[in-house]
Amino acid sequence: MEKKKEVIRLERESVIPVLKPRLIMALADLIEHSSDRAEFLKLCKRVEYTIHAWYLLQFEDLMQLYSLFDPVNGAKKLEQQKLSPEEIDILEQNFLTYLFQIMNKSNFKIASDEEIDVARSGQYLLNLPIAVDESKLDKKLLEKYFAEHPHEDLPEFADKYVIFRRGIGIDKTTDYFFMEKVDMIIGRTWAWILRKTRIDRLFSRRSSSRRKKDPKKDDEINSEAEDDDLYVERIRIQNMELSLRSLLSKITIQEPTFDRIIVVYRRAGTSSKSDRGIYVKHFRHIPMADLEIVLPEKKNPSLTPMDWVKFLVSAIVGLVAVVGSLELPKADIWVIFAVLSTVIGYCAKTYFTFQQNMATYQNLITQSMYDKQLDSGRGTLLHLCDDVIQQEVKEVIISFFILMEQGKATLQDLDLRCEELLKEEFGVSCNFDVDDAVQKLDKLGIVARDTIGRYYCVGLKRANEIIGTTTEELVLKAKQGATSP
Repeated sequence: MEKKKEVIRLERESVIPVLKPRLIMALADLIEHSSDRAEFLKLCKRVEYTIHAWYLLQFEDLMQLYSLFDPVNGAKKLEQQKLSPEEIDILEQNFLTYLFQIMNKSNFKIASDEEIDVARSGQYLLNLPIAVDESKLDKKLLEKYFAEHPHEDLPEFADKYVIFRRGIGIDKTTDYFFMEKVDMIIGRTWAWILRKTRIDRLFSRRSSSRRKKDPKKDDEINSEAEDDDLYVERIRIQNMELSLRSLLSKITIQEPTFDRIIVVYRRAGTSSKSDRGIYVKHFRHIPMADLEIVLPEKKNPSLTPMDWVKFLVSAIVGLVAVVGSLELPKADIWVIFAVLSTVIGYCAKTYFTFQQNMATYQNLITQSMYDKQLDSGRGTLLHLCDDVIQQEVKEVIISFFILMEQGKATLQDLDLRCEELLKEEFGVSCNFDVDDAVQKLDKLGIVARDTIGRYYCVGLKRANEIIGTTTEELVLKAKQGATSP
């Protein structure tokens, strides 16, 4: 049934998708001596406690600042503080600075125009044109931030809202998709009629000027593409060979997903009162082609101007055909009936397809609220804070383990060895952030460099001595002492 393959090229993520407990236990099992294994587990705990302490004050400042811009209770707290508008402006920019730093540490990236175009170039479950009501969104907050903190490849809507994305997954749906197949067959038949009558030129001229080159599609991937990139296949109805026989059989469609998405924006205020609330919403497993469901302040979908143009063109074509048939000496009633049936059928198809898509859209929005949305506001920030610690701990532990087991290494060799370890032991690929990992190891004081620039680590027991007993260990020891008889 498949017509052609559509493959998307995506860059590898820096995030390590292995759970920290599984990572630590798997690495500990690779250590031969039980005494070294115990020291390694102790080191992992002390690394985690220490990194958590490093970020504690920054996280507290972030949460304190957000309490002033929480859309629910932030306005009351701002009134109690009795701050001037200029002071509030400074505080909200400080909050965004902290937020973007934590996003970067959590390996979230701002979705670029190119990535958004790739996502929107296909259709999955959502088949309606969704647009943002920009009049309901503030433009000053993010515009000011990016003016003071320039970023590369910012999307065109970055002054109104920002979409952060992290991780790539796959979503598959198996169903009959009967109406979608009927719609596709009718659409292809209608397109064939338009080509034969050359009416399609009216629409092609209008759309050709809007076509963009998509550098991440399979037919444009060249030999210079990096071997480390991920290639994910899209399987959709639009690319399948359909027939009347295939209408009654189940099919499976597939779409790459953004594993995590965070959307940041502010609503526009009124002429009498400005809105200082900052919305931070967290979603999971969002299909790329259905990315519109996470957009803020969406307009209600409606028939597009192109749909209305098609309605009018269909009516005119049908009217001309009927009038032409009536002017013949012997008007064939069956020809007239066939023409009218085709026109009415196409108009009905467009209308009922829209109604079905509206129902699907409502279901997807409901699903995004209850299933896809992980959290918002303070809950999202707590997720991010934990993500930062988890990722940095995993990077440090993997780097130290490689140096401990495989000896001295340059930065490039260490990067490669860490990625090979993740691939061989856990079956995952990622773009390991070796620079950040080595920086943390150096800050902990448990690695050094030789005369030719190679990194090496101290022994396990010495590493534990350098870090020292942490506050968390003292608290746990005190609890154990209090509970013992």
